[in-house]
Amino acid sequence: MSGMTAQAIEAFLAQQFPEVQTPRVLEANGVTARLELEFRTSQLRPGGTVSGPTLMALADTAMYALVLSAIGEVPLAVTTNLTMNFLRRPHPEALVAEASMLKLGRSLAVGEVSLRSVSTSEVCAHAVVTYALPPER
Repeated sequence: MSGMTAQAIEAFLAQQFPEVQTPRVLEANGVTARLELEFRTSQLRPGGTVSGPTLMALADTAMYALVLSAIGEVPLAVTTNLTMNFLRRPHPEALVAEASMLKLGRSLAVGEVSLRSVSTSEVCAHAVVTYALPPER
């Protein structure tokens, strides 16, 4: 099965998850993916920093986009593990997620995601994410 394009992934995410903010899928080629999440004040936690749940959701979405770009439209690919390291305070602005595939097997996909504020190259959080892939793809 061929992978999905960035545009198809973005449309798929908006359709499948209408209740959440859909990031822009800037690039997704089966090996890497780059997403951008527009800033909203609702993402802030006390102290004025972007919340951990916002960062974790973006990391998970970036990995899902990467998986879909590698294997195609497989809605039942699911997160089995997400380990997050918060490295520095992100700026209250759009966030960029850059995902790369470490291993794509028959039943698992493992990747890493670096998150940063759009105005800097400094990584604010890093995640390692594992997805379980359904047997029929």
